[in-house]
Amino acid sequence: MFATILKSRRHVWREWLISYLFLLPALSFFLLFVAYPMLKGVYISFFDYSLNNFDFIGLDNYKHLFQDKTFIQSMKNTILIVFIAVPLVIAFSIFVAMTIYKKNEFTRSFFRGVFYLPAVTSVVSITVVWASIYEPNFGILNYITSLFGAEPIAWLGNPHTALFAIIAVLITTSVGQPIILYVASVGNIPTSYIEAAQIDRATSGQIFRKIIWPMLMPTNLYIIVITTINTFQTFAIVQLLTAGGPLYKTSTVMYGVYEKAFMLGNFGLASAMGIILAVVIGIISFIQFRYLGSDVEY
Repeated sequence: MFATILKSRRHVWREWLISYLFLLPALSFFLLFVAYPMLKGVYISFFDYSLNNFDFIGLDNYKHLFQDKTFIQSMKNTILIVFIAVPLVIAFSIFVAMTIYKKNEFTRSFFRGVFYLPAVTSVVSITVVWASIYEPNFGILNYITSLFGAEPIAWLGNPHTALFAIIAVLITTSVGQPIILYVASVGNIPTSYIEAAQIDRATSGQIFRKIIWPMLMPTNLYIIVITTINTFQTFAIVQLLTAGGPLYKTSTVMYGVYEKAFMLGNFGLASAMGIILAVVIGIISFIQFRYLGSDVEY
């Protein structure tokens, strides 16, 4: 009896050891490149850390940020980008998915590839294309508006249009994955549900609201959370197109982190900005999980 128990325990420990050995590469990567930098960032945020100083100042960095008009403007811009871009990405992705999911395999594959292409294309390449589109004198966008008698607009230099120009670029790079996921999810909804609703003379709008949308909730949760997190971290497009201008109207928190750390050399302040952004993302993600979580099973 004792020998059997001992053998069983050895077997369990052996399985446990083998399992963690398989997890070790990913776990090491996470601890070294994710967990450690996060904890180091929290630590640095309490210091006046520059090339010449490393002095403990407690919460002074946080106090400074909440009194810094440029940081407040950057936070407002970031939140505005999220609240405009995320719903548009979701709405457009669902529209495209509902349009193409009944098409033949070739058509679905073609459109999925077309919309996913920007997601795997270099941000620099996409930015160069959009910069030429927005060019005030020779850009195609001003050419199109001129056909309707409009005057040329400096889309990236006008404080009233620059942020929305950034949002347009961001949307084009964000719809690829959601469209693919929505096409797969809509295709997995049992057709018997929809056919039963059609027999009961339900309209297309009623079918979408009462059947398709609830069945998409698990996919919605994933896409909304991931898209929100990615949008909060908008940096490359801003850095390449406007560098936060004009008058900080397109500056985001992530661009502010870059500016404070690598242009001004204030790593403590930059770390504090990153921590505040992480807290905001965490709170919003918690709210999304709380109110969008669903146990719907197909």
